[in-house]
Amino acid sequence: MESLKEKLPMIIAVIIAIGILFFAYYFMFVRKDVYYTKIDNEKIEQVSSNDDMKYEYTLSAFNSLGKEKEIKFKTSRKLREDAYLELDMMIGRGVVNWKEVRFEELPEKVQEKY
Repeated sequence: MESLKEKLPMIIAVIIAIGILFFAYYFMFVRKDVYYTKIDNEKIEQVSSNDDMKYEYTLSAFNSLGKEKEIKFKTSRKLREDAYLELDMMIGRGVVNWKEVRFEELPEKVQEKY
């Protein structure tokens, strides 16, 4: 029978592997960042796609602290000009959800940008 001292490196390796898998799962499927943008239909491109997502927007968006980031996302239709959107983003997956919001619902730092 192996002693605990001989099994220790394997136990540590298993614990580290489980930790890495947990953090990968968290960042890929749980953690989301929220950004806000304003629709500009001049920045839309029609794309050929096998699914319903026929349009792709490339817009500047801001997080709640006012930090800017260029974001691309697809939609099945053209969106309302000058509408404000809240975008849910996940690392590696991009925009996973969006909803239209009123200007008053935007964080103060984002309102300053618009």
